[in-house]
Amino acid sequence: MADRRAASGFTLIEMMVALAVFSLAGLALIRLEGATIRSAGILDNTLMAQIVARNVAVEALTDPRPPTAGSIGGSEANGGRTWRWQRFAARIGDQGALRIDVTVTDPEGSTIGRLTVIRPPATAPRKPRLPPGQQPPPGGRT
Repeated sequence: MADRRAASGFTLIEMMVALAVFSLAGLALIRLEGATIRSAGILDNTLMAQIVARNVAVEALTDPRPPTAGSIGGSEANGGRTWRWQRFAARIGDQGALRIDVTVTDPEGSTIGRLTVIRPPATAPRKPRLPPGQQPPPGGRT
């Protein structure tokens, strides 16, 4: 009888246990896929908001005139979406440096990205140094 049982294969209980184990593994993989898709969407929104915040901050840093102290807002289209941004500039120290905070929100009003940069104080353009013994050309331009 022992030979007959070994030749007949798996029992119904063994098959049900194996099926349950594979079902649990399959459900875990499906949940993992859902979490991955949600995370990719959140990452996409955050990355685009950070790009918008950088664009606004770089604009404030590279403008020849420093931004006025206070708050200003606007919107920018990037990545096929419209983002609202708020820029707050405040003087820090007594040398004229500015702290610029940029906040980016999605159309629903949720804050997605933030960035803080420091704009150094404006300095007057320096005259280039001439080598010893050299005179500036007529007209004062070097």
